[in-house]
Amino acid sequence: MRRREFITLLGAATTWPLVARAQQSDSVRRIGVLMTFAQTDAGWQRTAAEFLEALEHLGWVRGRSLQIEFRWGGPDPDQIQRYATELVELKPDLIVCQATPSVRALQRTTRTIPIVFVNVSDPVGSGFIESMARPGGNITGFSNFEPAMGGKWVELIKEIAPSVTRIALMSNPDTSPQARFYFPPIESAALSLKLQAIVSPVRDDVEIDHAIAALAREPGGGLVLLSDIFTLAKHELIVRLADRYRVPAVYPFRDFAKSGGLLSYGVDVAFQFPQAAAYVNRILKGEKPGELPVQGPTKFELIVNIKTAKALGLSVPNTLLVSADEVIE
Repeated sequence: MRRREFITLLGAATTWPLVARAQQSDSVRRIGVLMTFAQTDAGWQRTAAEFLEALEHLGWVRGRSLQIEFRWGGPDPDQIQRYATELVELKPDLIVCQATPSVRALQRTTRTIPIVFVNVSDPVGSGFIESMARPGGNITGFSNFEPAMGGKWVELIKEIAPSVTRIALMSNPDTSPQARFYFPPIESAALSLKLQAIVSPVRDDVEIDHAIAALAREPGGGLVLLSDIFTLAKHELIVRLADRYRVPAVYPFRDFAKSGGLLSYGVDVAFQFPQAAAYVNRILKGEKPGELPVQGPTKFELIVNIKTAKALGLSVPNTLLVSADEVIE
């Protein structure tokens, strides 16, 4: 099956017909996938297609040996919870989910169905697993951040914008309760660089606008985006406002830099879906999720947008240009 066919097949989610179930052999396995982005997001549709392609390479063919149900919840916690409940009620063999809100919603709903997560910042602190090496229970997966990254974001914004004296730490507390995961290294780095760090919670477009505008009222304001599905979904708006108010910002995902953000430092979150396919394969073949170690990030990428730096009147240090994985001219 080709990728364009995969994308076509990721259409509106419907429940599995009972007649179709009856006609399928016992060898057909069933999984659910809970996404925290809108179904209309072309980038995440491609990621979902790559996940299906990775499963096919492992011998799992959709419509033959595998039945898959997708739910696209977007960054809405209530909708994510509804879809989590729907998927659990379908009694699949396994559920793949993305980001902290989806794991939390599924954990409330089932303690028995195996769950493989991707793009989760702090699975231990969030109470999803007992330890990275031996998760225990029914949950395992792939973590996309580590605490030290918080300090790195602070160092980067000071390096590219030396005049910054205070930084706003932006996230939505409803979709990123794990944000506290980054606070200790951020506070430590801010103290060493003599920066004032301010927590800036946002829940809608208006609050995002107000927060960035407030930074621009006095010289020395900078923005640090924390790992959050809400702000990632709003990345184009945030980048546009940072540009309008001339506020230097550092972001955790490449989508921001690609959309015109000053710089980003983090992991390629889409890459974890093909990795998750390997765990799906192992669990469907009999291994227990609680015995599969949660894997942390192994490769980080720095993307610098020179065009945006010039627009902000900033000179990008050679040290950043040399260490950057990608430079956008």
